[in-house]
Amino acid sequence: MEPVNIGQALASFDALWSPRILTTVNDYDVRVAKVRGEHLWHSHADTDEFFLVVDGELDIALRDRTVHLGQGDTFVVPRGVEHKPSSERGAHILMFEPSGTSTVGDHHEEVPDHVDATTGHALRRP
Repeated sequence: MEPVNIGQALASFDALWSPRILTTVNDYDVRVAKVRGEHLWHSHADTDEFFLVVDGELDIALRDRTVHLGQGDTFVVPRGVEHKPSSERGAHILMFEPSGTSTVGDHHEEVPDHVDATTGHALRRP
């Protein structure tokens, strides 16, 4: 039970689309990730997905529109809704998801090599 600095956590890894777990709140992971380029179309059947842009810009394509998020913006993708996050210039994001939620959802396209299909990685602490 020690404080976690988001900036230091983000500085501790370089991998894109490979979230680190900052902490757990009840049954939810608080994750941070560095992103650039495109993720993949996917959905989460049983959970909403919360995004907060810490730095940069993130687009979340939905089948009927694209939501653009800037630094400090939040957005919730409702459960079951197909979405595809992307960031042309790169972004640092924070997400809330139930522990054990896959980064590629329950239903998804083929996972490209640059996307880490994971339930989150432990944050390395000094």
